[in-house]
Amino acid sequence: MNKSEEFWDKASKKFDKTEERFEYIHKKARENTKKHIKDSHTVLDYGCGTGTVSCELSSQVKEIHGIDISAEMIRIATEKALVSKVENVSFEKADIFNNKYQNESFDVILAFNMLHTVPNPKNIIQRINDLLKHDGLFISITPCLRQKMSFFVNLQIQLVRILCKFGVIPIPIRRIKSTDIDALLAEGDFQAIESEEIYKGASSYFVVAKKIQKP
Repeated sequence: MNKSEEFWDKASKKFDKTEERFEYIHKKARENTKKHIKDSHTVLDYGCGTGTVSCELSSQVKEIHGIDISAEMIRIATEKALVSKVENVSFEKADIFNNKYQNESFDVILAFNMLHTVPNPKNIIQRINDLLKHDGLFISITPCLRQKMSFFVNLQIQLVRILCKFGVIPIPIRRIKSTDIDALLAEGDFQAIESEEIYKGASSYFVVAKKIQKP
């Protein structure tokens, strides 16, 4: 187990509780997403965490495959689906670069609160583009830690940056703006079709982008 997996395994124990304070942002992102998914869609929930998004959206799509590098996150997500009697969702400990996922396999790929923590966002966006079907949709929400936030959240971010610097938190936490996400998507052959900056203590950027077909 690498340090990132170990970190997220430990975080899983209090993950849902710690995310409650940003529930307004999370709920708004889920509601926005529902406007773009269909009952014929096969969806990949990349970085699914404890499975909250997958379980809530499952009734509106054909099937959802949730993946996460944390075995504990996947265990909690699987239990959550069983308790909720959700049958069209599967959860697996896996990375998005797993060879089992074939190009043009998914109608929609979700990445909620992910892009500011991955080692190489450009590689991730390219992989997402490859996995999406013709005119497939990439839907994401990302904390924008270089934009508006409350004094309390700002203090927390400063603490996190210190912990990252000394290796206590073994993942990159990028301070980005919404325009950085726009540029990343454009470079990765995506066209944004809807976006919204959502604020509740901190700014998060919700965006729906369509895969651009290359000539």
